[in-house]
Amino acid sequence: MPERGPLMKRTMVTGLRSTARAAATAVIALGVGLGLLAGSAAAKDIVWARYGDIDTLDPHRATSTLSLQVWSLLYDTLLAVDASGKPVPHIAKSWSVSADGTEYTLALNDGVLCHDGSPLDANDVKYTVDRAFDAANPSVTQASWGPITAAEVVDRLTVKLKLKTPFVALVPFLADSFSSILCDSNQGKAGFGTSVAIGSGPWSLVSWTKGDRIVMARNPAYRNFGKLAENKGAPYMDGLVITTVPEPQARLAGLKTGAIHIAEPPLDDVPALKKSGDLKIVVAENTGQNVFWEFAVHRPPFNDKRARQAVAHATDAAAAIELVYGDLAIPEKCPISRGVFANDQDFCAKHGQPYDPAKAKALLAELGYGPNKPLDTTLIAWTGGKRDKLAEVFQAQLGEVGIRAKIEIMDIGTMNARVRQENEKKDGPGSMDMMTWSWYDPDILYALWHSPGAYRGYTTPELDAMLEKTRVLTDEGARRAAVQDVMKHLLENAVHVPLYTPGWEWVFAVRPEVAGFKVAPFVYPVFNDVKL
Repeated sequence: MPERGPLMKRTMVTGLRSTARAAATAVIALGVGLGLLAGSAAAKDIVWARYGDIDTLDPHRATSTLSLQVWSLLYDTLLAVDASGKPVPHIAKSWSVSADGTEYTLALNDGVLCHDGSPLDANDVKYTVDRAFDAANPSVTQASWGPITAAEVVDRLTVKLKLKTPFVALVPFLADSFSSILCDSNQGKAGFGTSVAIGSGPWSLVSWTKGDRIVMARNPAYRNFGKLAENKGAPYMDGLVITTVPEPQARLAGLKTGAIHIAEPPLDDVPALKKSGDLKIVVAENTGQNVFWEFAVHRPPFNDKRARQAVAHATDAAAAIELVYGDLAIPEKCPISRGVFANDQDFCAKHGQPYDPAKAKALLAELGYGPNKPLDTTLIAWTGGKRDKLAEVFQAQLGEVGIRAKIEIMDIGTMNARVRQENEKKDGPGSMDMMTWSWYDPDILYALWHSPGAYRGYTTPELDAMLEKTRVLTDEGARRAAVQDVMKHLLENAVHVPLYTPGWEWVFAVRPEVAGFKVAPFVYPVFNDVKL
């Protein structure tokens, strides 16, 4: 680990003291709240505490993992994934693709019921697709659906998706919660996305109190055709309460008293918890998540790639995550996560910007920055998972080379909106952010960086053409080469600077009386098998 300067040492000590004070305050302040939670959750309810709340119950209006996890409980998807993350049949029992790759015909299982008792059929799939492509208000992940031109109802249990051009990432997308099937009885319902969410998933919505909790009830009619659960019918427990408890020590207190059954524990306490055996520790694998630097590139200083490269060369991600997370995270060299098709650590290391403070200083000097003129920027990150501490370590690393970063921490929904605002501004101080996306396929790069871009950031015609190529190549070797061309461009231009692949966020502490809890690939907790 490289030697650290005095600025980093002061930042770390101050941060640790602040954390201790905040944790003590949180345990006292939230103790009453945990007691109320214990009293309000029925004996046959599962209580899952998370650091933050969802953005919306509408799968077309958000991108956060916190939201995705809830959608996976309320709604079904046409396909599911097996333990390795490979797409398998689910609501669609089979599918076929035309010779030219522009038509996907899916045969649906019969007997699937929406929460309101209406049958889920091809009309619901068509409603969902049409809504995702609504010209007035399309899904925020419309690009990830691919070039679909129409959803055609062939008969009650057969639907055909027509595409303008081939799209090899469609099948895995249909196993992801972004493609959740919305029952067409949601149409015209006041409060859809806030107080209404009619799906066919294992749990139905009872209520959502924003910032507090989501209450769900067991769906007695649920049928599991492909999800990762041994139980092929309705969940065993009566209800599921997902409560927002921001402070790690408060979640741990709830776990110890039994008010909470499952939660992310304080990461510093994980080794001791493992040793004691008082709580089971489940670490999610194959998360598909990638944490990275991105920049507001339409104004100085980050419209010049040398400024972006300087940040990359100043960042020692391996040392930072070792300090903050220990072995719960690993450095990432690629713009796509480990376990995702075409990830190659050696290839990405060859084209990335390695930790090199001297190189960072030299690039800054070329831009006119130096000891008496630091480069000023805002560093935006989101709440939870000790990201505030990680941001402070990165802030200190940047400070060592002459980059003065002002940290701003906010919830993920606010951060996503803020990043887009920063990209749309033509003047003002520089801005960079520590972003994360979870995805199962390299098509994440299209969603992020193809014009107009997920956050209206860096795009070029050259990159657009390369990204389009990754979507149509059916030969595995040719597609791998195309994806690597894209990654080379992003890395050499320091557009997407990989930091790490987390397990940090998705460490679950589970009380001993809880049996059957599991986490599917891409960080989807499964409660169908849970018994208390």
